[in-house]
Order: sequence, then structure tokens, then C-alpha cells
Amino acid sequence: MAITSLPPEQTARPWHQRLTLFRHRPGNAGPDAIDIAIAVGCFAVFTLPLLVGMVSGIGSMPAIATLGAAVAAPLLVRRRWPLAVLIVVTAVLCLASLLGVRFTPWVSNTGPAFGVAVLTLADLRSRRDSLLATGAALVAICVAALLGTLLHPDQEQDFVQLLIAIPAWLAGDMIRTRRDYRTSIAAQQRHQAAEAERRIRAEERLRVSRDVHDLISHTLSMVAVRSGVARLLLDEQPGEARAALGAIETASRSALNELRRVLAQIREPGLEPTSDEPGLAEIAELVDRLRHDGLVVEYHVAGEPIGYPALLQTTVYRIVQEALTNVVKHAHTARARIEIWRAPDELAVSITDDGPVTEAGQPDGSGSGLGLLGMRERVSLFGGRFEAGPRPEGGFAVAAYFPIDEDHDVS
Repeated sequence: MAITSLPPEQTARPWHQRLTLFRHRPGNAGPDAIDIAIAVGCFAVFTLPLLVGMVSGIGSMPAIATLGAAVAAPLLVRRRWPLAVLIVVTAVLCLASLLGVRFTPWVSNTGPAFGVAVLTLADLRSRRDSLLATGAALVAICVAALLGTLLHPDQEQDFVQLLIAIPAWLAGDMIRTRRDYRTSIAAQQRHQAAEAERRIRAEERLRVSRDVHDLISHTLSMVAVRSGVARLLLDEQPGEARAALGAIETASRSALNELRRVLAQIREPGLEPTSDEPGLAEIAELVDRLRHDGLVVEYHVAGEPIGYPALLQTTVYRIVQEALTNVVKHAHTARARIEIWRAPDELAVSITDDGPVTEAGQPDGSGSGLGLLGMRERVSLFGGRFEAGPRPEGGFAVAAYFPIDEDHDVS
């Protein structure tokens, strides 16, 4: 059973304002068919036979009718004011004992009214409140029964209401406990669903951020290099300048298409990656484009071709793309080396350059660090290992190792 504490604004109230026993329980409307059936049934089955002479009672007919109606009528509003109903039913039973009126055919006015009131209170109120109220009611009934024995020695009295109250309270408490448990489970499920949705959205934002960063950073770096070449060669070598401008146009259009694809996935989160996502095969084209931009890139691939998952291949491509972009932007060198090792149980990639390195371990300290962070996050999604840092012999190195599941079909 969930244990909850009162909110601060409620604990700060005076004690007489914090009592919840006598307050109306919100959301409970008037009597329904079940309440009416219980109240009418209690009177019709246990009091009406005495009024029509089917069974003999003790006391005058008006007293029997009045007390029988008084103990049954409150059951109409038992769910709305459960404590008040228990108090009224208890008071009627005590009054009947003191007056010596038997409005049911059995000793001590045995009937379901008291049990219904106790069950309802245990169902709708806390365990502590219902126990206190039920205990007080039983004490009052027992005291009234003892006094009734003294006032009317010719009438029998027993403690049957105690035998009625115990199972009734247990049943009501069980109903309340099960309801609270189900409510708690439903709340937990809603919370877990909200957390899952939040996590999915956060992961989606992170993925889009990585894609946009890799795409824009790489493209703008290439545009910057090409535009610089075009500016320097515009007068002396217009043909080379025209080729540089053409390369800028091609790169811009390609970047625009990829950006549209990323934005489309934002608008439709469930959209599966298209078949034109770059993979291991496209790394050679990426290297060729960079070579045209003046970067000398050595590209080596070891191992037999294996059908790795498309998402893994795209991840390796993005890591190579971002690492080479960092070489162009920060390394102040024209040489880089790419090595890829393909194996059934692991896929590894390494990108190194021979440029100068600052004490901070970054190529020149001018980067935002988002590129390395994005690469690390991409690798972690596959449970891989990522390493990045300066090389002892100079330059910077980036390496990523991706474990391959043994159950993965590499055919």
C-alpha cells in the first residue's frame, strides 16, 4: 500500500481544518441503484416482516418502523458521508437497546446495516480513521447493550455486532488496498510512459543535433576551403576558380538534400532511414572529394567485406567525416590517414593526422568540442569504445571500435 504524506499547504492548517473524517469526499454523487437496493432491502427484509405481522418484534409498531427506517435510510448516502452514516447507524442501534425495541427478528437487532456502514467507511477512508471510528462504534454498542440488559432484564442482548464488524472492516480495507494498489500501478505506468517519451525525444534531439552538426560543419568547411581557392585563382586561373565554385555548388546542393532528409525525420519521427544513407562504400567518395580540396588522405581497408548493419556503416561514415572536417578546420596540416579494420566480431576505424597539437589535446583549441562529443555518443549507442587525443609523435588521432554481436548475420 502506498504511503503518502500531506502536502505542505495542508499540514500548515490548524488541526480542526485538517480533519478529513467529516469532510465530503469529492467526486461521489448521490445514491445509485446499488445504494437504493441496499437501503430498501435492509428495511424490507429485516423490518417490514415485523410490521406486517409475519414475525413478532418487541416494542410498538411506530417505534419499530421508525428505528427500522432510521437504520436503513442513511445507507442511501453511505459513499458520500461514510462516517456520518456509521454514526447514525450506531446511534440507532444504541437507542434501540436502551429503549428495548427490537426492529429485526433477531437479538440485538442483528442485520446488515452496521456491517455495510463499517465496510463503506473502511473502503473510503484511511485504515487509521476507519479503525478508530469502528472501534468507537463497537464500544458504544457494547455499552448500550450492557445498559439495555440492566434496563430490560427480560430481553436478551449479545455482541453480534462485533462479529459483523470484523469481517466487514476486513473486506472494506481489502477493497481500498486493492484500489490504491491499482491506482499506484497506473500512476507508475503513466510515469514510466512519460519518462520513456521524454527519453525518446531527448535521444531524437541528440541524434538530429549530431547529424546537423556533422553535415553543416563538414559542408561549410569544404565551402570555406573552396571559396578561398576560388578567390585566390579568380584572376590568374579562372578555370580553376570556376571548378572550385562548381564544387561549392555541388557540396551545397548535397548538403541541402541531406538537411531536408534530417528535417523530414524530425517531422516524422518514425520514418526509417532511406537507402541513400552513406555507408562504408561512400567513404572512398568522401576521401576523393577532400583530395580535390588539397588534403592528402591515405585510405586503407583491411579485412574481408562483411554485411554490417546500415546504421553502423552510417555511423562509421559520420565519424570519418567529422574527423576529417576537424583536420581541415583545426589541424593546420595537409595530410591525414584513414584505416578501417573489418572482422566478424569487430569493426574498427582510425583517423590520424600529423598536425601540431596544443597542450589541451585539441588540434588548435578553437573547436567547440561538439564534434568529439558527438562521435563519442555515436559509438556508445553500439556499446563500442572511442578514443581521441594527441599522438606521441605529433598530430591527433581518433579511433572507434564497434563490437559485433555473435548472432548478427554477416552473410
